[in-house]
Amino acid sequence: MRLVHRDLEIVVAEHVELADSFLARARGLMFRRSIPDDYALVFEFGKPVTRSLHMLCVPFPIDAVWLVDGEVTHTARLDAWTGLGRGWADTILELPAGAAEGIREGDRLELDEE
Repeated sequence: MRLVHRDLEIVVAEHVELADSFLARARGLMFRRSIPDDYALVFEFGKPVTRSLHMLCVPFPIDAVWLVDGEVTHTARLDAWTGLGRGWADTILELPAGAAEGIREGDRLELDEE
């Protein structure tokens, strides 16, 4: 599975991991030393609400992207250990720092099973 920016037709991440259980969502990227450059951790939720992220126990910065029905509603760079982010979303993406550089509100992103 990969993450594709549909407006630019570019691959944002070749390696996608779904946080598809309560434990996986609670753990997120905590306690990892790093993530690959072409990686995305995806949190899918049932309906859009305001959703928060924290960087407690994450020793590297990340880019976070909040989506509703595949459309970007917010992006943020979150600092290691102390970063906090919040946005309206039914899906949240956690990417390596710099990976969301060209992603803007209103852009369309989707998971591709290719």
